[in-house]
Amino acid sequence: MVLKGLPRHLLSLMDYNAKEIEEIIRNAKLFKEKRRERAAENVLKGKSIALIFEKPSTRTRASMGVAVYELGGQPFFYNKTELQLGRGEPIKDTVRVLSRYHDAIAARVLKHETLIEMAKYSSVPVINMLSNLYHPLQALADYLTILEHKGKIKGVTIAFIGDGKDNVFNSLAIAGVKLGAKIIVASPPSYQPDPGFIEDLKNAGSGTITVVDDPRKAVKNAEVIYTDVFVSMGQEEEREERLKAFLPEYQVNRQLLSYTTKDYIFMHCLPAFRGQEVTDEVIEDVEHSVVFEQAENRLHTAKAVLAYLLGGE
Repeated sequence: MVLKGLPRHLLSLMDYNAKEIEEIIRNAKLFKEKRRERAAENVLKGKSIALIFEKPSTRTRASMGVAVYELGGQPFFYNKTELQLGRGEPIKDTVRVLSRYHDAIAARVLKHETLIEMAKYSSVPVINMLSNLYHPLQALADYLTILEHKGKIKGVTIAFIGDGKDNVFNSLAIAGVKLGAKIIVASPPSYQPDPGFIEDLKNAGSGTITVVDDPRKAVKNAEVIYTDVFVSMGQEEEREERLKAFLPEYQVNRQLLSYTTKDYIFMHCLPAFRGQEVTDEVIEDVEHSVVFEQAENRLHTAKAVLAYLLGGE
């Protein structure tokens, strides 16, 4: 658990080692079991969490709110327009005030730099609920799902089809390399991961990352096939250019999946634009698609993160 003293933040999983990530995932499994048994949890009894949203949200908003509530705490939701941030108050002033009221601050932001500044001035833990660079809460839920379906994470081959600069992919790759997975990303040349990011991952853990431009090559030996939207929030002006680059070659459909040689699970962080990055029949395939279990696991891993940062021993 986190030691007393300076607050521990969760801005990126790059700041956590494999043992810490494994502990969070292991505890998430326990929280999942306890919820099925309707066992009461009071890890956050008497505590309140500020949940700040600069961007719309379904799974993150719901999972974090329910997680705080079921752990015995009180979630407080803030949209940017409801705070003085919307009228130009400096982030550092807002955070120094909120951290005197709340026991943690979780934020879904447009720019990752916002989280860095929050962490600099906050006296309580700051949690990244999504930024333009990383989505660590999603990655934790992803690897809990993989563990449940494949029985392990180390050595599992994960093919990500789509934007290699995507925030979801970044966190998936970071956690995967740290946990010993084999990551293969298939993207058009101009959307492949930055070389500096790949270089940073080389010594991050025992896993590997491979970049290809042929999605058929990526899925061939994959046990997990993952995709995300081709046009994220804030990229609407690039929509036509992006869809031209990704479609039809990078769409996850029956034809692409015919190149797989192993029993696979299909994953998507949602929301999905059916008919773009994935077809309806793939996402509704009950034999292979685990997207809704993946979404459910956002709740259990949110609890595990909150407990890790605030629960003490």
